[in-house]
Amino acid sequence: MTTRMDAAQLGKFSPFDTLESASLDDLLNSIEISHATRGQVLFKKGDTEKRSIYLLSGTLSLRNGDQDLGTIEGGTDEARNPIAPKLPRHLSAVALDDVQYFSIDSELVDMTLTLDHTGMYEVGDFGSALNSAESDWMSALLRTKTFQLIPPQNIQMIFMRLKSVHYKAGHVVIRQGDQGDHFYIVKKGRCRVTRETPGNSDNIDLAELGVGATFGEEALISDEARNATITMLTDGTLMQLGRDDFQSLLNEPMVMSLEHEDADKAVSQGGKWLDVRVPSEFKAFCKANAVNLPLYLLRHKLDVLDRNLPYVVYCDTGRRSSAAAFILNQRGFETAVLKGGLNHNEL
Repeated sequence: MTTRMDAAQLGKFSPFDTLESASLDDLLNSIEISHATRGQVLFKKGDTEKRSIYLLSGTLSLRNGDQDLGTIEGGTDEARNPIAPKLPRHLSAVALDDVQYFSIDSELVDMTLTLDHTGMYEVGDFGSALNSAESDWMSALLRTKTFQLIPPQNIQMIFMRLKSVHYKAGHVVIRQGDQGDHFYIVKKGRCRVTRETPGNSDNIDLAELGVGATFGEEALISDEARNATITMLTDGTLMQLGRDDFQSLLNEPMVMSLEHEDADKAVSQGGKWLDVRVPSEFKAFCKANAVNLPLYLLRHKLDVLDRNLPYVVYCDTGRRSSAAAFILNQRGFETAVLKGGLNHNEL
């Protein structure tokens, strides 16, 4: 049975048959091949997982409750298309015998199609990195919410303007308190995130970052000093994007600002205020019923936020809140920023 697909096999299915060979190669690492035995359910009616599922071999029964809607057999023309692609799925799929199938992130497929069909996928020699599992930074990046929110032409320009820089283990890439000048993507290796706190001689370890992770955006958006130190744990390679390119190509397309009246309306219609100032600022004055999660803790305390709620993020001036909104949008939250911050509005 198939354990790994090649580009020729993938190209037999739709819409992959419209992609250039380089684009097909880039998707192969993102494909999951699975098996199911007789009676096993591949997905149920109402499923909302954003994955495209294709039948390789065996026979599936398509059902609506107890009603049999027909079957699909592997290798047929019908099996070239994703099974019940519309979400939420309007039927269930059950294996009638031993079945082999593959699945892939639907949004990654759509992103790849967009780039390929607009002639924007070829971006110098960056695509070669995708052929190695060790350096699959570009594939990881394209799967992030960030790159699903920005225009395809911006993606092309970003990859053209990224600069590859090699670092040795132990090198301090950015230091807490310094001014920011670059946005970083981990291409190869691992980094440690630490933070100094008053009265504590030892740095606090906050996180480790691996391939495809990003950092450095907070200082660029807020125009404030770096709030943590990033040190290489291993030898590795980082991709750098300069401040101006970051602002025009990444930040501006991702962050939506609301005037105060519109922000109040958004909250009254089910949204939630999110205050990203420090606790002392929040205690002094804040929006009614706001959640306080300081910017410097945001990455590490996301579990306190409700992913089903839209958030209107605010600070004093709009700088910290813009940085927070960028981080939240990267991780799939729905956000907007209070334009100008609290200093432009009477509480």
